[in-house]
Amino acid sequence: MGTPNTDLNPAVEALNRAFLLNHPKDAARKLESMPPEDAASVLEDQPISVSRAVWKNLPPGVIDNVLERLSDASAIGLLSSMDPGSCAALLGRLEDEEQERLFALLDDGLEVELRELLEYPADSAGALMSTDITAFSEQMTVREAVAQLRNQKVRDLNHLFLLNEDMFLTGRVPVQRLALADGQEHLGAIAVPIQSYVTALDPGSEVVKKLEELRIDTMPVLDGNGYFVGVIRGRNVLDAMKDSLAAEMLTMVGVSKDERALSSSWFAVKKRLPWLQINLMTAFLASAVVGMFEATIAKYTALAILLPIAAGQSGNTGAQALAVTMRGLTLREITVRHWFQVSRKETVAALINGVAIAVTCGGGVYFWSGSLGLALIIALAMISSMTIAAVAGALVPLVLKKLGQDPALSSSIILTTITDIAGFMSFLGIATLLSGMLEPG
Repeated sequence: MGTPNTDLNPAVEALNRAFLLNHPKDAARKLESMPPEDAASVLEDQPISVSRAVWKNLPPGVIDNVLERLSDASAIGLLSSMDPGSCAALLGRLEDEEQERLFALLDDGLEVELRELLEYPADSAGALMSTDITAFSEQMTVREAVAQLRNQKVRDLNHLFLLNEDMFLTGRVPVQRLALADGQEHLGAIAVPIQSYVTALDPGSEVVKKLEELRIDTMPVLDGNGYFVGVIRGRNVLDAMKDSLAAEMLTMVGVSKDERALSSSWFAVKKRLPWLQINLMTAFLASAVVGMFEATIAKYTALAILLPIAAGQSGNTGAQALAVTMRGLTLREITVRHWFQVSRKETVAALINGVAIAVTCGGGVYFWSGSLGLALIIALAMISSMTIAAVAGALVPLVLKKLGQDPALSSSIILTTITDIAGFMSFLGIATLLSGMLEPG
């Protein structure tokens, strides 16, 4: 297959078509080494049914340049023939204006699907990555690669990423090696292994961890099918992640993401006061529960001493369940539809932990008070309050997610209210039911 010529006779055209149709990977490697204008002309001369097999085997960077030189009809035909994930990755590398122009030409249903695929969660590798990537076949020679880099007008390059014949990432070539290598060498012969990678939906914390542990400046990003879709570069990612983590910590306790250490006092008041008022109302709810058992507490004063233990233990249990559920939502290990499985798991874990804590706590209370009734009450309260708190810790973020809210939004304030009420209600309610086992005083 050579440079296209409008005077090609039918026999040569038939040979070109047969080569493209029967050997798409080899044809793609040939197009990869050609100037993008010539590669585009070859594809333009063929029906979509022939060129699409070659098209999907062109690597990032090369396929971008060829796309820019295709007619609208050919471009839309080839884009529509692609796997949606690969198509979204290709469109994501284009300039915004060109991207919107092509979106307007696509079928409405496909456009909606592709736009959704281009959206990544805020705290994910996909949201942090740059789609400005350069990759070539590992079979390409150094001379061909340098020529293609000139065609692509690449100005800033630290590593050239390599793909195998199935378009999966296999290695990288540092630009210094590329500059010093013999022109006839294949890129695969001078490549070094990929130290690590992340997937587009990996949390930002995982990206930060790998960048810091490996002390590297570039991290490749793969999509759900294992295809190379972007890179994460530089210290600015670490700074962005630190800001994100700090903002998440603030929202969990009802502080605005916009507030800074040197913000004005009035700004801090406006942002914090509403949540403090909400927290006050929830505290009144917990106090109201205690007030319901005022007579019981007055008669058996030892109950007042043990109240903080019941509330504190349920609070810790709820916080553990909340942390695990939040992590699962962030990593997309679970969705709202998993609420029953998550609740069941936390219930079983809390029951087992509750029994263990009940034995320890009941023994301690009996040793302190000498009252078997008081020891039994605190033991039963531990089991019931910890179980309620664990289920609440799992369900609070799931409910917020179902309501379309950020699961981290003030979840600790909501959970604290539930666990306080659960702790007080369990302890004082059981004490009232078993008051015959207690001695006044």
